Amino acid sequence: MDDISDLRLFVRMVAAGSLSETARRLNSSLPAMSRRLSAMEARLGARLVDRSTRRFVLTEEGTLLHDRGIAILAQLDEAEAEVAARSSDPRGHIRVGAPVEIGRRRFAPLIALFSKLYPRVTVELVLTDERVDVIGDELDVGLHIDEPLDGSIIVRKLLSSRRVVCASPGYISEHGMPERPEELLRHECIRLVRGRHIFDCWAFAEAGETREVQVRGSLLTNNAEVMHGWALMGRGIALKALWDIEDDLQAGRLVELLAPFSGNVINLYATYPTRSHLPRRVRVFIDFMLAKIGEAGSETSDDGSR
Repeated sequence: MDDISDLRLFVRMVAAGSLSETARRLNSSLPAMSRRLSAMEARLGARLVDRSTRRFVLTEEGTLLHDRGIAILAQLDEAEAEVAARSSDPRGHIRVGAPVEIGRRRFAPLIALFSKLYPRVTVELVLTDERVDVIGDELDVGLHIDEPLDGSIIVRKLLSSRRVVCASPGYISEHGMPERPEELLRHECIRLVRGRHIFDCWAFAEAGETREVQVRGSLLTNNAEVMHGWALMGRGIALKALWDIEDDLQAGRLVELLAPFSGNVINLYATYPTRSHLPRRVRVFIDFMLAKIGEAGSETSDDGSR
């Protein structure tokens, strides 16, 4: 294995935090990752990871290699980007991370169209409902529901919409329609889970002020699409992004509830690592997505960056 590939792998190991997570991300096996690490250590004649602890802890030599490796790989990527920028035909690989539901419903078709227009660019779409980390997950572009606070990455707003309280006509027929936010306490509410946090405090606007209602219900999930499906089945009331359920509202499969109290704005951001020379393929991809989202017209887009 060449030195650069070993260096990239070692940086990915550190970003993943463990050999097992590295194996999962690379669709490999734990023994294979362990052998690669041991081979690197044997070639360098130095121990890179302290195996006396259950945590993935770098030795002094491992820390040095990791820090220098990040700088070397960044310089290499910049050099490649400069060369690629001289070509009018984008090419190479792009890794994009996105939330599962909007990624599958809205962005997957757009990526397929992008691939048809730019056949020399390969696009890997990584769908996850966990928080996207463009640097730690080694993504070229990440799509976030919330605005990242990391000042080392570029942020561009793609969509601006709102969250909608909704239920199926069948649920409303059986349980009635709440007229005020506090009436949700008498209803089955489907709640979203992220890690150990349950999103059960739903925000509403009234008389210019924001208030929260702590809802409850028997169904919880960490998957937005599962929540969507349960709402369509009439199993409870859900809080969903408008862009996920707009078609269902128009078709009558779902009904918006408590519309006069809606005030929960939700944005979707495209993020990418700060680089002095952004690869042309990534720049073209981001501009393409902004243009296509703008054409949709149902929500607003913003091509500003910070």
